Amino acid sequence: MNTAHPLAWYPALNSVSPEIRCWLQDRGSLTRRIQNRCNNFRVQPVFQALARVYGDELDVMGLRHNERAMVREVYLYCCDTPVVFAHSVVSRKNLRGAWRGLSGLGNKSLGTVLFTNPKIKRTPLEFKRINSGHVLYQQACDRLQTRPRNLWARRSLFTLHGQSILVTEVFLPSILDLTS
Repeated sequence: MNTAHPLAWYPALNSVSPEIRCWLQDRGSLTRRIQNRCNNFRVQPVFQALARVYGDELDVMGLRHNERAMVREVYLYCCDTPVVFAHSVVSRKNLRGAWRGLSGLGNKSLGTVLFTNPKIKRTPLEFKRINSGHVLYQQACDRLQTRPRNLWARRSLFTLHGQSILVTEVFLPSILDLTS
């Protein structure tokens, strides 16, 4: 995998362990997969507001530099341990359309919404190994006692009625405790 361009995300995985690969490549509901391996699953929202998006999200979302979008960030927990940090982006105009219910999710999982509506289509996954130089790494590690050298993240667009939401999931080291 070429890592020369700092904003690049990649359509394939390289140099990744089989244990994390199975989590990264699974195209089903991440929420459901974690729930199946965890007795006490919960979603903890940490941020939701109109905000600027990251540089590597602008083109994907068709947004202009400094254009604000609805950003929602949550941790997915198994018992008291965060296993995934999720970051979602919806353009402001789509909050009145297909994604109008996003602002009222609270501690409900976005994945539950995305995978229960058969009209919602998902684009192919993109992957990135992020480290302390990426803002999502900083946010994802906020609840960790020990920061790893890097974390794996994946993202894809979910589209309904021609309107998209970008969902990025950063896998925390404790996700491997759920592999079985």
